[in-house]
Order: sequence, then structure tokens, then C-alpha cells
Amino acid sequence: MTVPISPKGPNLNAAAVVPAAGRGERLGPGAPKALRELGGVPILVHAVRVLARSRAVETVVVVAPKDGVAEVRALLADAIGERESAALVVVPGGDTRQESVRAGLAVLPADVDVVLVHDAARPLVPVDVVDSVARAVADGAEAVVPAVPLADTVKQVTPAAAAGLPEPVVATPDRATLRAVQTPQGFRRDVLDRVHAKALEEGVDATDDAGLVERFGGRVVVVPGHEEAFKVTRPLDLVLAEAVLARRRSRDEF
Repeated sequence: MTVPISPKGPNLNAAAVVPAAGRGERLGPGAPKALRELGGVPILVHAVRVLARSRAVETVVVVAPKDGVAEVRALLADAIGERESAALVVVPGGDTRQESVRAGLAVLPADVDVVLVHDAARPLVPVDVVDSVARAVADGAEAVVPAVPLADTVKQVTPAAAAGLPEPVVATPDRATLRAVQTPQGFRRDVLDRVHAKALEEGVDATDDAGLVERFGGRVVVVPGHEEAFKVTRPLDLVLAEAVLARRRSRDEF
């Protein structure tokens, strides 16, 4: 089977942080979301393999549940082969995604210049997307997000007067100016360190690292994402991911 791997590029000094400490309640009861299986392999393994195969990424830090560090470390040691040559580190996460990202940042090698933050629940992102995000940061962007155009019309609403009542529509944004953001998001190391320190100082909690850069005056740019880089959040997403993976395997693409 042909495995998509890009040769490691010189002097990018990029690392990836994968926050994987959440439970993923919307996916239903069972193991933490990152450890649910997709095609017989945990979702987390798929996500880490893609990062480790990127030409840009030299180190992958996985931020695991506090009580699951040993399990995740053993899982990845067994699953990530010699062809995925990035160094792997597993550390315990925090109570929020933001705390977990900070925990990952804290253990990155000192010479890392580019940091990618990737959702463990996006197991099927193509390696070309990882490469392009890292390259855009290396070429001078402060923060980079992959994104795709919206297929649906979007309505802006105000909260309903009471639970169960219709929500009033107040605007219909032009979807040509909107994008659905994916991961990995890429950052200059100094910028990401700075905005996380600022957020901690000011008590700001966010679920999007690029949003922190925007909040504190930085500039974020968009590069093309991919329709298969969707987030596995609900049971239907897992069904769709299984179909995509089966198609890739039938075409000898994975």
C-alpha cells in the first residue's frame, strides 16, 4: 500500500501539538474521542501519523488525559513506524483545551520556530495541508489557518425568547467572505507563546488559538484546507470518516 509521506524539508524547525485530553461527549458513551477506532485504528493514531509524515514536522507532542498518559504513550509507540520519523512526546493535559495547548508548548525543543496545533479529532487531513500551513508560517505569516468555503447559506440569529421557541434572524452574511476553519493551525512560536501568556494573565479562555492571535492584535491568514479534514464530533461524522478511509484504502492512498 502506498503511504503518502513527504521528505523532510531542511531548517523548518517545526513541531506539532495535538491536544487530545477531551472526552468528546457528543460522540456518545465509550472511550475518549481520540481513542475511538476508525478503520480499526484509534483516531489519534491517524492524526499523529499525518503530522509525522509531513516534510515540515520534526516533533509531535500529544497532550493526553491526565490518567491516560501511559496508555497513549504505549499506543503511539506501537503504532507509529520508522517511516514516520518525527520524535514523539506525550504529556498530561489540563482541564481545558487552552491549558492542554500550553502544556504542549512548555515541552517543545528550544529551537522550534514554527508550531502547528492540530485537533486529534481531524484524523483524515491530507499531508499536503500540513505542509502548506507550515510553509506559510516559515515564509513569514504570524498565524495560518486552513479553511474551506461554506456550502450552506449562514444566518445570524439572536437567542430565542424561551427554550424551544424560534430564533429571530438578524442578518444573512455573504458566504463568499466566510470560511470554515480547520486544523492544523500554524504559528510563529514566539507569537503563540505570547498570546497564550497574555490569555493566562487576563483570564481569557478560548477554544481556537488563531482566535487568540486575533484578539491580541496579530494577523491571521488563510490557506486552502481540504474537504476531508473535517472534525469527527458526532456519530454521523464517524460514519463519514469510515467511508472516506475505505475509499482511500481501495485506491491505495493510505
